[in-house]
Amino acid sequence: MMALEGIRVLDLSRLAPGPFCTMLLGDLGADVLMVEAPTEALPGGTSLDRPVGEGADRALAFNALRRNKRSIILNFRHDEARRIFYRLAETADVVVEGFRPGVVKRLGVDYETISAINPRIVYCSLSGYGQDGPYAGMVGHDINYISIAGALGMIGWPDQPPAIPLNVIADFAAGGLHAAYAILAALLARDKTGHGQHVDIAMTDGVLYLLTLAVTQHLASGVVPRPGQEVLSGGAPFYNVYQTKDGRWLGVGSLEPHFFVNLCRALGREDLILLQNDTSRWGEIFDAFRAEFRKKTRDEWFAILKETDTAVTPVLDLDEALNDAHNRHREMVVEMNHLTLGKVRQVGIGTKLSDTPGAVRSLAPHPGEHTNEVLSQLDYDNGHITALREDGVVC
Repeated sequence: MMALEGIRVLDLSRLAPGPFCTMLLGDLGADVLMVEAPTEALPGGTSLDRPVGEGADRALAFNALRRNKRSIILNFRHDEARRIFYRLAETADVVVEGFRPGVVKRLGVDYETISAINPRIVYCSLSGYGQDGPYAGMVGHDINYISIAGALGMIGWPDQPPAIPLNVIADFAAGGLHAAYAILAALLARDKTGHGQHVDIAMTDGVLYLLTLAVTQHLASGVVPRPGQEVLSGGAPFYNVYQTKDGRWLGVGSLEPHFFVNLCRALGREDLILLQNDTSRWGEIFDAFRAEFRKKTRDEWFAILKETDTAVTPVLDLDEALNDAHNRHREMVVEMNHLTLGKVRQVGIGTKLSDTPGAVRSLAPHPGEHTNEVLSQLDYDNGHITALREDGVVC
């Protein structure tokens, strides 16, 4: 048994946040059906998760965002396509959409319409700025959401441009992960109330939610966090990065006094121990640490310090992280068999459940791969399916 076995999800989303949300649900056992648009209806005729041409099969095989899902193509320009979606919604538990506010209303698959068909539906709208507010109609991407929510202005070094992180904060954490958690909460609420609800996820809301500690400290003190100046953003020598003899880096997180003491002793600099709480002398600690860490390579330091309770780790490149002994032990890289490509590696499942663990059950389908199967389950016969294809209702 899997945790979300029996939960049916209709996925209308396109770019990363929505597909990541439904990947999380699928990894835990939900039956996720991607309801995709015909290629000609996509901007430019394709999308980031719909590769075409040479290499498309390989790109799909490694695309974790589409794993554990089925795919049907419906062309909502046709009324019959909407009717098919309505029939699917009758027995669905969740709908996820990631369009700008107003689009699903024009398509005829908005919450009001779907909830009238199935009052138990949990309908999640995932967007940059939410379904209402002054910015609701604006376009944007991760960099815009972390800018508006105040995160980007805190990341980087003093007197330097903000450091642009990968699209992890807004798209994946504040977007996809936040949406999945909210959907599960709404499903639990449905067990008590008997009816579903509309889940409005704004990535800007989610970013501010993730900034809870920084917001709390600011509201209490009035101090505005600045890049590279706070204890947790590079202002402290005991929570920082240091270059080693081989030009690589270590991440030092010796916040607690006993970790700091252990680090100073391991570096042979016991003279620094009493300076941790004297901010006027942090410059001395910075200079000393920089000099000491340049005496050995990154991996030599890690071999020493991992045994000394110092909260020091190597800064790994992604290829190193995927082959790291601990990450491999935690099964954060999994292998699947592909019919033509052989072994395919993907990111593992971060959520570890003892009794109902998640699993990668299937690799990414081709767009529309399950159209016939899904329509057959709705009692469309072969002749009707052929006619729908000829009319461009499905692909």
